[in-house]
Amino acid sequence: MESNGKHSITATVESADGSPIVYGVRGHGEPAIVFVHCWTCNHSFWDPQLDYFASHYQVVWLDLAGHGKSGSHRQQYTMAAFGQDVAAVVNRIGAKKVILVGHSMGGPVIVEAAKLLGDRVIGIVGVDTFYTPFEYPTNQEAIAQFVEPFETDFHATSDKLLRSMFTPQADPAVVDAIIAKFSSADPKVGISAMYQLFDWNAHQASSDLAHFADILYNINASPTGKESPANAHVTMIPGVGHFVAQVKPAEFNKALEAIIETVTK
Repeated sequence: MESNGKHSITATVESADGSPIVYGVRGHGEPAIVFVHCWTCNHSFWDPQLDYFASHYQVVWLDLAGHGKSGSHRQQYTMAAFGQDVAAVVNRIGAKKVILVGHSMGGPVIVEAAKLLGDRVIGIVGVDTFYTPFEYPTNQEAIAQFVEPFETDFHATSDKLLRSMFTPQADPAVVDAIIAKFSSADPKVGISAMYQLFDWNAHQASSDLAHFADILYNINASPTGKESPANAHVTMIPGVGHFVAQVKPAEFNKALEAIIETVTK
């Protein structure tokens, strides 16, 4: 265990399959806010949120297995296995009350983690996930067709996909900086996780989201400003694409703060 500046502690814990998961903790108090990154990225996507919320809460970051600084002993990167990564960190730090925040693929991951952590989870916050216009392939043939270009040329296909997730008005320098964070992704991890993400959405999303409906919230993008929230637990951030927290951190932090206040009343 080591200090990582700004009163941060960085350490490693083994996930259920022995994969070494690197995580960090800053701040104090309850609930602990646990930030889970998206597909093929890493914890640094949450830096503006960690800086902001550490003054009032204990904030926790981690790199999922096969991502960022974390190692991996697994062959299949399922949402359930990623959920075990999150649960391992929460169990290690001993948090009694937890709010899980997950961007994109991190949404299904935190739902899987919530199944393992039980009543300790008082809030689940998906970020541009679940109630979005993105059409996931729903059968094996459609999934295979979607993933095939990634198997042929992973980095070029990923770059094209990621660039499509910004509004035309997005600052090109911000876009490039965000996409650069994906450049070290392992194609084997990315392809497996993509298959598993689509499979989760096809077979588990509807029942799991219904099960957690009372504590499930979303902060989603409204690129044109005209998109409507799917339900009363969804907050829309106008004028931004998929990377809500990174492109509009102040607006995102305000929305998350409001959700934290709601679930801690």
